[in-house]
Amino acid sequence: MNLISQAQAQAEQAPAPQAPAPQAPAAQTPPTTTQTGTPTQPAEAAPASLPDLFAQVVPILVIMAIVWIIVIRPQNRKKAEQEKQLRNVRRGDTLVTSSGLIGRVSKSIDDNEIELEIAPNVKVRMLRSAIVEVRAKGEPVKDTPAQKTASSKG
Repeated sequence: MNLISQAQAQAEQAPAPQAPAPQAPAAQTPPTTTQTGTPTQPAEAAPASLPDLFAQVVPILVIMAIVWIIVIRPQNRKKAEQEKQLRNVRRGDTLVTSSGLIGRVSKSIDDNEIELEIAPNVKVRMLRSAIVEVRAKGEPVKDTPAQKTASSKG
């Protein structure tokens, strides 16, 4: 019984024990000290070295280059070719429109519009941007009448 009374006396004199401090996550290890006493950081917290950074960036750059070569460059070429074709539409060209109409250019109104003959004596004005394909190029407009040559006479 003597032991119980001594334990109670000590409990009344000593402050209550405090809860243990929360432990740091496993990824954050405390710095260690070397034999000279200088603290060192763990290897995980060290900044990435140049070869490691290079190894991460190079694959991304290679993928971007492949996408540019395979996708973007051909699209730009096709777009430039189509714009050139639309600028060069002349009278007599056979066209296919985005709505599926096929007709012959009867007149170029301005840079943005043309007059398309879709049937005999049926002409419609349309935007050049609605042209999908130039099927057959017509002959350029002749300012002077055709001259007969010696080879076509006989």
